[in-house]
Amino acid sequence: MPGGRLTQQERQQIALGVADGLAYAEIARRLDRPTSTVTREVMRNGGPTAYRADLAHRATEHRTHRRRQAAPRGSAAPAQTDGRDAEAVREYEEVFTTLLMGSGLPRMTARVLASLYTTDAGSLTASELVQRLQVSPASISKATTLLESQGLIRRERDERRRERYIVDSDVWYDGMIAAARGHSRLAETARQGVTILGPDSPAAVRLEGIARFVDFVGESMARAAEQAREILSTKPAPPSGGAAEPVPDRGQPAGS
Repeated sequence: MPGGRLTQQERQQIALGVADGLAYAEIARRLDRPTSTVTREVMRNGGPTAYRADLAHRATEHRTHRRRQAAPRGSAAPAQTDGRDAEAVREYEEVFTTLLMGSGLPRMTARVLASLYTTDAGSLTASELVQRLQVSPASISKATTLLESQGLIRRERDERRRERYIVDSDVWYDGMIAAARGHSRLAETARQGVTILGPDSPAAVRLEGIARFVDFVGESMARAAEQAREILSTKPAPPSGGAAEPVPDRGQPAGS
């Protein structure tokens, strides 16, 4: 990274650029920094709507201090052994965590979900999450319970009878269907209010509008989830009179 760590003055320039609606590439060009540096800086510190230079600078100093304190500990997370840049992976997980927090997840819950998404196996045990994130087992238990209740992960026992937390395409489908059912319940509750408040009242008109909107969105989500599951899990038929063509990765139809 040209110039090493970002300075407080550079962070102030980033904040001004974000406030002015400049693209990350333009901000980076003015600072003579890589675009990825500016993108990571903003996304790990609140995103474009909440980025503040002074808070970002203090948060970075705090993270650096914590890493220095944790370095001598024997329980530190294992280094990457697959040829990946460990620092780049860590920074990407921070960006991913920030995005998940923007969708409403608490920070620890977002960290757990980001870890599951970025591990090749797509699954980790509670003890592996404790070691990877350097937090207490109680924190992992609370986060995984919330994720499981929202249909964002599922729990299985492996051959050693350990509980593993898993993310895959089925989890995405289940989560979408659960969200669609939530929309349906919201529409039903809104229409109960229409009956109670009287169909001609302004409040009832407002509630009916909410019900119609979430009904439409929920039905669209369920339909899209079903279509995606069918399309992405269906292998293309082999050409007539010839050998079957190799099936692309992730179950996508050939030519997609």
